[in-house]
Amino acid sequence: MLHTGIKGNRELTVTQELTAQAMGSGELPVFATPAVIALAEETAWRSVAPELEPGQGTVGTELHVEHISATPVGMKVRCETELTEIDRRKLSFSVVVYDEAGEVARGTHCRFIVDNEKFLKRAEKKLDGTA
Repeated sequence: MLHTGIKGNRELTVTQELTAQAMGSGELPVFATPAVIALAEETAWRSVAPELEPGQGTVGTELHVEHISATPVGMKVRCETELTEIDRRKLSFSVVVYDEAGEVARGTHCRFIVDNEKFLKRAEKKLDGTA
């Protein structure tokens, strides 16, 4: 059952593929902001997935992040999320990302609970112009 206080924790090592240079978000070979965002979203959705009904999932709708420190290739990063608010289908999370030297990013993230099948059908209607 969903409840506030659910925590998530994911860790990865920064590779060349996760750099700003490789992802097109900058010129330097450091952990890219889009990679920070992807890590935050993954940590959040995975933390609540076991608490959802069969056939349900979550989709990210909002993310506010301050990326405050660069992380070089080869260093480990860890993301921690906490479910801070539940408003019907809207889930709000706090997010903090660390590397081996300290804090890298922090912010908030919102996700909505969806019925996976219905959500995909609505999205696919865009292909035939009936959305």
